[in-house]
Amino acid sequence: MAKNNSPSVASRLARWRWWIQAGFLFAWLDPFMIRMHTVCSPVFHCYSCPLATFACPIGVLANFSAIHLIPFAALGTLIFLGAAFGSFVCGWACPFGLLQDLMARIPTPKFTLPAWTGCFRYVSLIVFVFAIPFFLGEGHSLFFCRLCPAGALEGAVPSMAQAAIAGKAIVWPTAIKMVILGLFLLAVFFTWRPWCTLVCPLGAIYSLFDPISLFFLRFHKDRCKDCDRCRSLCRDRVRPEWRVDGLRCVRCLECTNCNAITVGTVFAHFDKKIDNSKDQNAG
Repeated sequence: MAKNNSPSVASRLARWRWWIQAGFLFAWLDPFMIRMHTVCSPVFHCYSCPLATFACPIGVLANFSAIHLIPFAALGTLIFLGAAFGSFVCGWACPFGLLQDLMARIPTPKFTLPAWTGCFRYVSLIVFVFAIPFFLGEGHSLFFCRLCPAGALEGAVPSMAQAAIAGKAIVWPTAIKMVILGLFLLAVFFTWRPWCTLVCPLGAIYSLFDPISLFFLRFHKDRCKDCDRCRSLCRDRVRPEWRVDGLRCVRCLECTNCNAITVGTVFAHFDKKIDNSKDQNAG
């Protein structure tokens, strides 16, 4: 157990995560019917969704990779938010992550996958988002989108429903896309956030910034009593004394209910260095 049992600011904030996710969802779902598909959002949300305000950053990256251009606006958005918040975006703002969180509340046996499976996200990013469009050209610019379960669930299914209601011809998605969607929906019931932790290329981008982001998780070894509370709270069952921000961490802040883990900022880190330097000089 940690020495101080009073709830931290981060742990109190974690209780509001559902409401914060819902607030961001309202923004992504085009509440004012203003389609801004020339601007990419910072979250994983299919632009083909009838209620999508912005473009999907992964679709933008893949499309620009196919035409061999650099999407400066999209990269600037991701770098800015990644440097500031890292994977906080995944845990607090992503609508597809919220969907998985909601489905995970259904009581079914849950299994924890090995931490190294988080590396598959980088394979997904490099191969499907960058390499295939780059080397095969514009005809494969949306190769990733043709497989994406978010596109099937948020775009294809609503479009089919609209066509059926209007009496128009239904455009069916490919069989492989629907199979992937079915496997994903099945996996949600048995492991936490399977898309985010195994495949999501956007999560792979944000996780690269976790070690250097403005906000980060800090493990206080002096407060730890090896009670395993932090590991039981973490969905990925990471060992915080090895690495607080695991490969698949979405910074949900559940682990901060253990007082050995807190949210820190680079400013506090720099302030501490300055104070230590002053103490040494005074001595």
